[in-house]
Amino acid sequence: MNKHTAGISSFWPIILAVFFGNFMSILSSTTINVAFPVFMKDFHAEVSSVQWMITGYLMATGVVAPIVGYFGDKWSYKYFYVFALTGFTLFSGLSTLAWSMHSLIAFRIMQGVFGGMIIPTTMAMIYQFIEKDRQAFAMSLWSLSSMLAPAFGPTLGGWLTGYFGWRSLFIINLPIGIAAIAVALKFLPYSRQSSLSKTFDLPGFITVILSSACIILAFSEGNSWGWTSLGTISLLVVGAALLTYFIRRELFLKEPLLNLKVFRQKRFTYSLIINCTITISLYSGSFLIPIFMQDIQQSTPLLTALVLLPGSLAMAFMSPVVGKLYPRVGPFRLILGGILLLVLSTWELSHLTPAATHIYVAAWMTLRYVGIALAFMPVTNAGMSAIPKEYSGHASSVTNWVRQATGALAIAIFSSLLAARSATHLKALTGGGAAGSSLLKAQGMAMGVQDVFLVATWIGVVAIPLTFLLKTRKSAAAAVSKSAGVKREANG
Repeated sequence: MNKHTAGISSFWPIILAVFFGNFMSILSSTTINVAFPVFMKDFHAEVSSVQWMITGYLMATGVVAPIVGYFGDKWSYKYFYVFALTGFTLFSGLSTLAWSMHSLIAFRIMQGVFGGMIIPTTMAMIYQFIEKDRQAFAMSLWSLSSMLAPAFGPTLGGWLTGYFGWRSLFIINLPIGIAAIAVALKFLPYSRQSSLSKTFDLPGFITVILSSACIILAFSEGNSWGWTSLGTISLLVVGAALLTYFIRRELFLKEPLLNLKVFRQKRFTYSLIINCTITISLYSGSFLIPIFMQDIQQSTPLLTALVLLPGSLAMAFMSPVVGKLYPRVGPFRLILGGILLLVLSTWELSHLTPAATHIYVAAWMTLRYVGIALAFMPVTNAGMSAIPKEYSGHASSVTNWVRQATGALAIAIFSSLLAARSATHLKALTGGGAAGSSLLKAQGMAMGVQDVFLVATWIGVVAIPLTFLLKTRKSAAAAVSKSAGVKREANG
């Protein structure tokens, strides 16, 4: 299959293969939450144990991300993707046979291992198999699969659990997984990097797995364990030491497991920093609004999902629109416009009170998601398109690895900050006396939510000047490409 055929004639089949797997892996992380009470009842488990179905899954996805570039180059991204899909589907099936909470958590973590391979692999394949002038649109469709899953996941999870039991949450992955494998085998082109003799960096593999696991686990559990507890501090120190060793090793190895030299491309580095700020802001809303509605306003999980649904649908609708706009207006305007909308809507949400209407919450969350849709794909594509094709797998691994750790850190910090600020406000409301009535507790927590949204607002503001740096570097990159005779869209 030549480049022209792979890039144009097979565009939609390749996108279909990518869409299936990406949607399935993200859907599986959004349908579980609503079934927590069912898991607790059926397995006679505590919420702290059931929570590991989410924590373990997310930790596993972050831990394996750095190895995708190596194995994609070694096996070909087509067969590595099929391997990941097969493992994910297999452990979905095994989850339906779980006989205890511990066995289900173990299967779920293994499901996360393969799910963590799927997401960076699908991103890398876009830059491997799709022609450059269509990569932005392809990334918008990749983003669409990432956005549709969270939009329908909670509602679908509640419906499946209510009518068919918790096993249906895993059974649904079986037909999707089998279809994804069939489409991938039939339509994805086969190609491998020429450096097939490179040796496997076993010390690097062990240290990156251990360092990622330690750091993500510390971020995920720091609030419940205590940030100054021996367990949290030990994990952070060990994780940081191992990560430092891994980075130094990879920079000096001739054949590294993860090629960190992608950071030499400043446009990629700036894009990744902006990407992380968007991720932090995204997690602030998805973390705080369910707490606000269910713990403060006493809304049901289904009503919460319905309030968030318009924003998720708007984000999904905007994704292909942004893909079409990208070649015309360039990344800078889209990213800047998206971040400004994100900052404005987050600022407005920092004024939430217990009396806020569902329409008010839905409207500002919808505007917020539109901002995320405007910024997310362009900033990812702006960075990835600056990386040579042969290093796209490593750049995708780095991007997803850093974003996963950022997400874990964001949730940990926001949860800790919310608890601290809510306690401070409640103490002020009660004059430092008794615990206070449920109304005062709700008011104190609402004020804590306001504080956390305010912090998220300022994090978004930090990304604004970085956007201008991206514009400068993009213009320079475009000029270099033009002088070299490379066809490139004007990106303003």
